[in-house]
Amino acid sequence: MNLVAIPAFADNVIWMLHDGRDAAVVDPGDAAPVASELDARGLRLAAILVTHHHPDHVGGIAALRPRLQGPVWGPAREAIPAPFVPVNDGDSVEVLGHRFEVLDVPGHTAGHVAYAERGARHEPLLFCGDTLFSAGCGRLFEGTPAQMAASLARLAALPDDTRICCAHEYTLSNLAFAAAVEPGNPRITAYTALCQGLRTAGRLTLPAVLGTEREINPFLRCRVAAVVAAARAQGAASEHEVDVFAALRDWKNRYR
Repeated sequence: MNLVAIPAFADNVIWMLHDGRDAAVVDPGDAAPVASELDARGLRLAAILVTHHHPDHVGGIAALRPRLQGPVWGPAREAIPAPFVPVNDGDSVEVLGHRFEVLDVPGHTAGHVAYAERGARHEPLLFCGDTLFSAGCGRLFEGTPAQMAASLARLAALPDDTRICCAHEYTLSNLAFAAAVEPGNPRITAYTALCQGLRTAGRLTLPAVLGTEREINPFLRCRVAAVVAAARAQGAASEHEVDVFAALRDWKNRYR
């Protein structure tokens, strides 16, 4: 199975899986780059997976429907362009012979879902939309800090070698914030240099690897003493994980 990252808009990433004949895409906010990739590779569009309802994730579905020879899967509790197959927490979807479990991950939106590959021998895929980013996480438009903290904890419990296929290339800006939270973390410094090199070469920093994220992503490190101290300095109500997360997220919203 082949994984392809398709850039869209200013910083979106539309993920494509294909087997040389059929393809599935995740969160096609823009149809044009997807159609170009399908044509260039001579692929048929067999499925679309959707994580949440925001226009930059669903805006290309209508234009892709004439090509589509399979289902659109999307979160049951969100307004996804119809027709689509609604999915709920714990459901399984089969994508080109690969099984993905649906995980409810509210926070960015109320009904946001992720798709976690099951049964892979190594490097399972995670399509997590705007919940978890490399070195960061999504803004809370509809959910609460407690919901997002729980969603991130759920994703953080996946295997170390999970490939994080998030929907935006925000890594360098997120790493700048991570360095402000943990200026003494050498893994952040090293990973920033690596990602700067990738971006200078015109390459994406994605997919990220979950094991690395546990070492450099402040939103997955809300129990680490240095992160707790930084959050408290920014007004966290307590050292409780949710309060630490809430303070970090508010700080990130203001960070420039």
